[in-house]
Amino acid sequence: MDHQPEAMNFPTKQQQQQQQQQQQEQQQQQQQQQQQQQEQQQQQQQQQAMNLKLKFSDFNLLQTLGTGSFGRVHLVQSTVNHLYYAMKVMRKELVVRKKQVQHTVNERNVLMAVDYPFLVKLWGTFQDGANIYMVMDYIPGGEVFSLLRKHQKFSEVTARFYAAEVLLSIAYLHSHDIIYRDLKPENLLIDPQGHLKITDFGFAKYVPDLTYTMCGTPDYLAPEIIESKGYGKSVDYWSLGILIYEMMAGYSPFYDEHQLRLYEKIVRCKPVYPDHFSAATKDLLSHLLTADLTQRYGNLRRGYMDVVEHPWFSSIDFTMLANRQVTPPFIPMTKDPGDTSNFDKYDEVNIRYGVDQPDPYGRFFKNF
Repeated sequence: MDHQPEAMNFPTKQQQQQQQQQQQEQQQQQQQQQQQQQEQQQQQQQQQAMNLKLKFSDFNLLQTLGTGSFGRVHLVQSTVNHLYYAMKVMRKELVVRKKQVQHTVNERNVLMAVDYPFLVKLWGTFQDGANIYMVMDYIPGGEVFSLLRKHQKFSEVTARFYAAEVLLSIAYLHSHDIIYRDLKPENLLIDPQGHLKITDFGFAKYVPDLTYTMCGTPDYLAPEIIESKGYGKSVDYWSLGILIYEMMAGYSPFYDEHQLRLYEKIVRCKPVYPDHFSAATKDLLSHLLTADLTQRYGNLRRGYMDVVEHPWFSSIDFTMLANRQVTPPFIPMTKDPGDTSNFDKYDEVNIRYGVDQPDPYGRFFKNF
């Protein structure tokens, strides 16, 4: 009996494409796992180095990254593990004179208490007779503010990605009864993979119920802060609305050169939306930029889930986002971990740090 050869079952084009897609997904998962393992190893290495009692001689001072009312932020390199950090240096005299001791203590306490992928990590603090020092992650991708200034405004896709990572961060902080109070593009850093790191916790505070302090950046203040009412976590959702508007328009919704008129516009709360804003964008902002706290999303019974489940965020998988598995819209150019090309240049001044000298303000900073 003649035997007919069996027909060969070659995969169809669709099956080949599916196999290729599966292989690509497996490769991506392997790369993500390797990256996570490397990050964990690096964190363990950093933690071991930082478990030692820090002092200024543990670091080489490299470059100024920013200046503020109380001092400077410098890029430094550890002499222990040779990794790069951002060192925030604040003069005790100025902090005390401007009555900002409690804000400074709050910043340290909050940063020591939190641990989240989209928040900058504080590795340690120390002090000398003249200054207090905070050693944090160095994030070389620069500020969202600089990126926005370069592009003038973001697409809805880009704005949505950054807003989603901010939203998760706010929800995390609020779950620990911490309000942030200083959300703005200048305080959003971009890491080498394109994800956000929120920095500058000078106005962050543990608030289980209400607080009455007027603080923050004028353009981002919620109406209840301006009107000196007690306020809570709702102010961060107002600021999220301002941030989304500014990222998509290129300017804040209530901008005015005169601060009093700015405050009047905020309290009146009638933002004008640019023509290119989609219906979903305007609807979300109408639920965030409302002075009526019984209507503001994030402040209602379901909390942040009202924002998460809004149609504007329908394309975001928040579970994947929380695991840093969503591809960012922008990857910064960085040559190496100590690259500073994404930051503005500042004049370097000859300041002596780590000097042994009398400490007239030491009683204010006992926990540092």
